[in-house]
Amino acid sequence: MLTKETISEYFIALQNNICTAIEKADGKAKFVTDKWERKGGGGGTSRVIQDGNVIEKGGVNFSAVHGTLSETILSQILGTTNHKLPTTNFYATGVSIVIHPQSPMVPIIHMNVRYFEISENEFWFGGGIDLTPAYVVPDDAKYFHSSLKKVCDKFDANYYTEFKKWADDYFFIKHRNETRGVGGIFFDKLKPSAKHSKENLFEFVKAVGETFVPVYTEIISRNKNLAFTEKEKEWQLLRRGRYVEFNLVYDKGTKFGLETDGRTESILMSLPKNASWFYNFSPQKGSKEEQTLAFLKKEINWCA
Repeated sequence: MLTKETISEYFIALQNNICTAIEKADGKAKFVTDKWERKGGGGGTSRVIQDGNVIEKGGVNFSAVHGTLSETILSQILGTTNHKLPTTNFYATGVSIVIHPQSPMVPIIHMNVRYFEISENEFWFGGGIDLTPAYVVPDDAKYFHSSLKKVCDKFDANYYTEFKKWADDYFFIKHRNETRGVGGIFFDKLKPSAKHSKENLFEFVKAVGETFVPVYTEIISRNKNLAFTEKEKEWQLLRRGRYVEFNLVYDKGTKFGLETDGRTESILMSLPKNASWFYNFSPQKGSKEEQTLAFLKKEINWCA
């Protein structure tokens, strides 16, 4: 029987494997490990890497927390006030990753895989992976999306189309009218059905998690040695500002962590070391910056 403890054990191993691979890809910096406990129950391990050859700041968090949910948060999670659960206790476990590279030529990447349980009969999986380049390189975006589609197609022919749209809608900065990056896949509240058992859904989540290392290290190798200018570095800082705006205004994981008294340092490890906001910035006509903004929209078929 697949238990929450078994799922947590896998996430711990995933965190370790990803940290080892990122250290190797960076070639200099090492992760600092910070174990923590949550007052309401449970805890986790935050692992942060900074000031490397490739990575300016990155975090790979594992958590397994439990406790009691308020009626307000429970209603937000379930999307209804008419729930009939025997308890409002919860168990949440997962791995969350954000990598901010030194070079504006190497994209930011985010991944999260998670499991949430309220009772034996009320549980689900969620997660996703998305890419946020300072400069959109179509070949990299196509490689990224094609890799995700291959994973999705192994489990369900509809997964990629459905989860790609979900990512386009989720990672959308409404007040800027632009997507955060080139998207990826996003899914939530995946529950067993006639088509997919709990075990099958967990295998899918594992496959998504294990896609991170080969895909991102390939993108790093393609771009880490490219030269860049001070102007391109300034543009990277502006794009990081957009990343901050999304995480603080819209990201559900950030809100859930803060509202359930999670560890602030671990929750906000997704923010970059440095970011900028230029007042009323407008890129030059025909510039690489203008071209990138043209790609920051929904419904681009990167697998075509």
